[in-house]
Amino acid sequence: MTETTRKAAVTAYKERKIAAGIYAIRCVASDEVWIGSAPDLSTIENRLWFTLRQGANPHRSLQEAWNAHGSAAFTFDVIAHLRDEDDPGYPRRTALRNLHLRWLEQLGGARI
Repeated sequence: MTETTRKAAVTAYKERKIAAGIYAIRCVASDEVWIGSAPDLSTIENRLWFTLRQGANPHRSLQEAWNAHGSAAFTFDVIAHLRDEDDPGYPRRTALRNLHLRWLEQLGGARI
């Protein structure tokens, strides 16, 4: 990779649009659902799958289901995005938390 290409890649990464929102992890074998929120949805699935494969996920019920049923039994779905017009400061965190609570109530899943 040339220096110019590397600089362009770094610039593109820094300028990318970060989408915050709510996601659901479902275990089709046990019919369990875990609902989480993330300030950057583009990275959360990889992070969760990595910790689950390592046996180091902090959410005990999720890790136990993963150990019992294996990775093939799980799906990851983004179920809601935070609107772009929401302020990136404290109000954005509040909006994300409120959206998370609504989806927890709606789907009846476990909070992660």
